[in-house]
Amino acid sequence: MNCARPWFATLVAAVLFSTISNAVAAESQTVIKDIEFAKPDGHPLKLDLYLPKQKDAPLVVWIHGGGWHAGSKERCFVKWLADHGMAVASISYRLTDKATFPAQVHDCKGAIRWLRANADQYGYSTQRVGIAGASAGGHLAALVGTTGDVKELEGDVGGNVDQSSRVDAVIDYYGATDFVLRSKTQPHRANKKGSVVYKLLGGGADQKVDLAKQASAAFHVTQDDPPFLVIHGDKDTTVYLDQSEKIQEVYRQAGLPLELIVVEGGKHGGDAYYDGELRERAIAFFREHLIESETDAK
Repeated sequence: MNCARPWFATLVAAVLFSTISNAVAAESQTVIKDIEFAKPDGHPLKLDLYLPKQKDAPLVVWIHGGGWHAGSKERCFVKWLADHGMAVASISYRLTDKATFPAQVHDCKGAIRWLRANADQYGYSTQRVGIAGASAGGHLAALVGTTGDVKELEGDVGGNVDQSSRVDAVIDYYGATDFVLRSKTQPHRANKKGSVVYKLLGGGADQKVDLAKQASAAFHVTQDDPPFLVIHGDKDTTVYLDQSEKIQEVYRQAGLPLELIVVEGGKHGGDAYYDGELRERAIAFFREHLIESETDAK
């Protein structure tokens, strides 16, 4: 499915919408910063909470991008979900200067377990949990979504091993889902020494094929995986659109729900992905799968 709105027009609308939304958000959210949820190998991992006024709101976990080597939980592009009845947790994870894969997904799953264990303290609900991320964060969100109960990717970061790290809905913004494919279509980003994927895996994806598959959501899809919304620009030269098309293909073969929105003229990231029509689509997706589904289950 194409989102046909021209890129420049979407960007202008996004800036105006964002200015108004940020002013409203300041009055409608409670923000709690820098909560430590784990300290693997002495490296503190923290998260920020954006809480709506209402109690027992469903939770959405946000994972930042930055090529697995940069970025910060401070860049939470979906904190506006708290204005629409959802709590948001923006989490950190070990970057590649601290650890290689699977540390990053272990950290994300550790954060989800911690969030479940501490839900009563902060007043949100974890009966249904969503996850979203952009770029490297989109990769990790997709991987968390497709690896529920995959023991080797669970880890024990932060403890709370009696809690589940499963999620109920995934939004992947322009993330990689198949490093084996990427090693062929973008070898300079996946195989070359010093490239972002090389640093993540501790070697080229063309050499560490088994690890590349383990790190790729497309190789983990099973019948119990959650619904996906994937948003990707057709002019993205950082992560090619074929990465989102691959998870769409695998989900279709499995008979699972996944909607791919292709943004015409969209490059890799930018405010327009999180405002206007695309913001409304994200809100509607999480409403359907977190709020309305929870109501139906009662």
